[in-house]
Amino acid sequence: MAETGVAARAILKANYLVALTGAGVSVESGIPPFRGPDGIWTRFGEPDMRGYERFKANPKEWWDRRLKRTQGPTSLGRSIRGAEPNPGHYALAELEQIGVLKALITQNIDNLHRVAGSRNVIEIHGNSYKIRCIACHSRYEAKDFRIKEIPPRCPECGGVLKDDTVMFGEPIPPDVLSRCYDETQKCDCMLVVGTSGIVYPAAALPISVKQGGGVLIEVNPRETEITTLCGIIIRASSGEALPILVNEIKRMRGRQQP
Repeated sequence: MAETGVAARAILKANYLVALTGAGVSVESGIPPFRGPDGIWTRFGEPDMRGYERFKANPKEWWDRRLKRTQGPTSLGRSIRGAEPNPGHYALAELEQIGVLKALITQNIDNLHRVAGSRNVIEIHGNSYKIRCIACHSRYEAKDFRIKEIPPRCPECGGVLKDDTVMFGEPIPPDVLSRCYDETQKCDCMLVVGTSGIVYPAAALPISVKQGGGVLIEVNPRETEITTLCGIIIRASSGEALPILVNEIKRMRGRQQP
């Protein structure tokens, strides 16, 4: 896979590497994407486009439904709960551990990057294992949070709590969006992995890097909306390509040692 060598050299020349990941990273862990032929929304229809508006209008009703419903065997929730990190997740964690990858921005809500060992993870669409205050944006582990009233209230400010995952119509939490912009501003090389490049504001991040003179490296088995912006393209799945890329980087760094 010659492209991985080219990508490795570009990464080693960079001062600040950031990764942006999408649903494609977790497909190899058994989590279906939202869009495409096998996507959840393709098969079952898109969620309520006014989800957040309805939540705010009646959070008690939303929480009553949430606590009563059960996950079907083909649901995203069941897929996430049964998933484990794949070689692509572990490769990104290793890139961080060896000091090459500075930050990882993910559109995924499955928590698999953290399970794999990544630490500086920015979850732009939230984390399905957490709940969040819509007022002060404090976050809590859902499994550890004791619900005493419906809707539950934030221990910090008394605001209403909801799932940390971002609903349709819900703004990206400002603390998360600020971190995304800060890391992107520092980035001179972005590894864009498994994302279609059509969901904003995440899709704007590689465009910003490109406009700032940075290098974009795409890892995706399919052409995407941002392919034409990418200087280096690896047409393979992340589970296949990223471990090879990490090994190339370690080999080249070894050669550079005195």
